[in-house]
Amino acid sequence: MGLLTIGAFARASRLSPKALRLYDELGLLPPARVDPYSGYRRYDPAQLERARLVAWLRRLGMPLADIRAVCELEPEAAAREVRAYWARVEADTAARRDLAAFLVDHLSGRGTTMSSDHTTDHTTLGIRYAVLSDTGSVRESNDDAGYAGPRLLAVADGFGGGRHAGEAAIEALKPLDAGVPGGELLNALEEAAHRARESVFALAASDPALRDVGTTLTAMVWSGSRLGLVHIGDSRAYLLREGELFQITHDHTVVQALIDEGRITSEEAASHPQRALLLRAMGGGSAFEPDFALRDARAEDRYLLCSDGLTGVVPTEEIRRVLASEDDPSRAVRGLVALANHAGGPDNVTCVVAHVTEQRALTSA
Repeated sequence: MGLLTIGAFARASRLSPKALRLYDELGLLPPARVDPYSGYRRYDPAQLERARLVAWLRRLGMPLADIRAVCELEPEAAAREVRAYWARVEADTAARRDLAAFLVDHLSGRGTTMSSDHTTDHTTLGIRYAVLSDTGSVRESNDDAGYAGPRLLAVADGFGGGRHAGEAAIEALKPLDAGVPGGELLNALEEAAHRARESVFALAASDPALRDVGTTLTAMVWSGSRLGLVHIGDSRAYLLREGELFQITHDHTVVQALIDEGRITSEEAASHPQRALLLRAMGGGSAFEPDFALRDARAEDRYLLCSDGLTGVVPTEEIRRVLASEDDPSRAVRGLVALANHAGGPDNVTCVVAHVTEQRALTSA
């Protein structure tokens, strides 16, 4: 078979002539021959396989730059790249789904009003809480910071300048401990996160030796039976409910991205040389893209916020056991820190534990 005209090649490849001209300009799918006088493009039938692959990848929504890279690979490597791309799409979709659910909850909360002509005796939720931060067995100083109050819980793992960045971030959040109406949690969390970021940037600008400072931040704010969560970095938040432990944050690290893309397993991540490399953080040159979430709390829920000094060395089942067995949050944080140090304590470790409890309250209009 001889060379095909652009029209014939377009029909065979299911790409429009306009798309073929664009892909030629981008160097993605150049024609086999261009007539030097008329400028007519002609294509070799052998190019159809690449053209069809381009068409399929475009239907997936893959950017042209990524398509070019995939087309240059051997089939097995190309398959891995497509798998990794789709994993990123699914992760992004999940993040947008969570944001949509968050907005639905937020708007529903703003539209809810309570009024009564009489004093009402009703049940509300409160928390019992404790925080403990420890240097560990190896480090000379503690770069972690933690806070626990009646309405605010927070953990920050600083880097590039000791614990100053983490402390600055948490300090910016402390006004939330005075209370936030349930319908305002979204705005309050976002504004607080930006205040925290500005505090870290101000710290970096205050001293050339601190120009690379940054911190992770995982914090919860309580309002009635609802809590708002803001998270960036690789500190974590867990929920223990009915004996089951759930991680309710997603690590913003290189290795977690590799796991999400199917490139490595969770077991391989534990010994990966880049396991501590952050993709998102406050400061330090990392992207500032915090996650936000709203959750409905239940009586007897137990929450844990912790730095990676705990999760990096203590198995999840051991964490679950301590949270489930200790009825006193103070004993729980001591037990968790002890487990990290017993495992070698290679990093600073900070834990905040909160138990949700029922409280009777009187309200009147």
